[in-house]
Amino acid sequence: MDMGQILFISTRLVLGAAASFFAIMLWSKTRDAAWMLMVIGIIIAYIDIVYSILDFFGIGGGNFFVIGSVPIISFILSPLQLIFFIAAFAVMVRRQSRQN
Repeated sequence: MDMGQILFISTRLVLGAAASFFAIMLWSKTRDAAWMLMVIGIIIAYIDIVYSILDFFGIGGGNFFVIGSVPIISFILSPLQLIFFIAAFAVMVRRQSRQN
C-alpha cells in the first residue's frame, strides 16, 4: 500500500467519523424528522466507508450473498444512504410547501 492509499483511507475515516460524531450530537439535540433522516443517512454512509475499507483489506464480511459480482451488503448500503437523504429532502420540501 502506497502513501496515497494510506492518505485516502485515513481521510475517509477521519472525515466520516467527524461527520458521524456531529450527526449524533445533532440527533440528541433535535427531534425533527428531516434532520433525523439526514443523521441516519450520514451514519449509514460511515458504515459504508468502514465496510469498504475492511473489504479493501480483505476483512469484509465475505461474499456469501451476491447479486452478480456485487456483495448484497454493498448493494444495500450505497443506495440506502441516498434513500434517507431523499426522504429528508422530501420532508423539508413538503414542510416548505405547506408554509407557503
